[in-house]
Amino acid sequence: MSLFGTSGVRGPVGDEVTAALALDVGRAVGGHLADRGDPRRVVVGRDPRESGAMLADALAAGLRETGVDVVDLGLASTPTVARAVAWFDAGAGVSVTASHNPAPDNGLKLWQPSGQAFGADRRADVEERIAAGDPSLEAWDGLGDRTAGGATDRHADHLVAATDPAALSVVVDLGNGAGGVTVDALSRLGCDVETLNAQPDGAFPGRPSEPTAEHCGSLAALVGATDADLGIAHDGDADRLRAVAGDGTFLSGDGTLALFAADAAAEGERVAVPVDTSLAVEDYLAERGVGVERTPVGDVYVAEAAAAPDVAFGGEPSGAWIWPTETLCPDGPYAACKLVELAAERPLAERAAELPAYPIRRDAVEVADKAAVMERVRERVLAEYDDVTTLDGVRVGVDGGWFLLRASGTQPLVRVTAEAREEERAAEIFEDASGLVADAVRQN
Repeated sequence: MSLFGTSGVRGPVGDEVTAALALDVGRAVGGHLADRGDPRRVVVGRDPRESGAMLADALAAGLRETGVDVVDLGLASTPTVARAVAWFDAGAGVSVTASHNPAPDNGLKLWQPSGQAFGADRRADVEERIAAGDPSLEAWDGLGDRTAGGATDRHADHLVAATDPAALSVVVDLGNGAGGVTVDALSRLGCDVETLNAQPDGAFPGRPSEPTAEHCGSLAALVGATDADLGIAHDGDADRLRAVAGDGTFLSGDGTLALFAADAAAEGERVAVPVDTSLAVEDYLAERGVGVERTPVGDVYVAEAAAAPDVAFGGEPSGAWIWPTETLCPDGPYAACKLVELAAERPLAERAAELPAYPIRRDAVEVADKAAVMERVRERVLAEYDDVTTLDGVRVGVDGGWFLLRASGTQPLVRVTAEAREEERAAEIFEDASGLVADAVRQN
């Protein structure tokens, strides 16, 4: 089983994620940089989880043992860490975070100077070094230094310089996370900012870290009951952003994706989106001459596709937004500033009202062997359907809609998604897709 997923290593503290693991990762990253000839300096930042300081200490020790200098940003959003790799002429960055996961979890995510997360080859090399257990450690006089560094103010300065001023009323729900840079930047841009859950607290007492509609009811209610122009919600490390229009409507992830993409991409350009993105996004962008590049689910894959010259934007409905000319890391604070720009030009509720909305069905089937089930599903789908994509599970285009069958990355489940432009057709497609999974399970 792979140690690193596309979002780095992530799991319960004291079980999957320990100080010993962080030490090993630090040693492995140090050796990785040395063999590549990259700068032997690493930027480290963390979200507010109580375990973060401990893991950052262990990580820094492992890096320093291999002769790598550590720039410690302390509490910092993940996009701040990713941007700071280049700002400090470092070879890599590490965010000590479990992002939107619950409080018992923590993790480590590795960043390149481009702002892009470590790709599969680089993650594999780090894993192999950990498994080998034979790091190249320096003597007492070759240890790396550890110094404090500041990047949050620079991040805010950059956001202010890159955004048009706007005198809007904005409610920002930080979810007790590390996204305070958003409040600073919007205030300096002329916004009247009110905050919710602004005190950093890794227990996330205000609401669960993931900014879903269910978790952001207080934000939506406050925006709808006041004269606020919009609401913004971040997760624990502020790489994600979800939005509330001025009328108190929590915008869907697909809707927010469509608005950002239409603003970012010109006619003839493309945007990168995962395979589970609504057909409504593709239809909305097609009206504007903008194409869609589909990727596996995960912001790492979206970032890889967004690096192509003709891709102007990448996004995931879960709340990860990437402007490749800015950074290849999802940057929730930058997204907040762009959203304020859009709202200043025209209210978000009016924009959202123009977006198509299609019926979509979702379910998950518990299976004993998801890999075997998915292999049987894949074989049958390839034999019976023409429009099939196997980037991540199997996505099948059918008359009037599509369906997606993919194994959960963390649970013994096969997820079923079906969408069409008409309700009756969506139900038909969903029934057919569910039948494929049921048949594959019975063959076990």
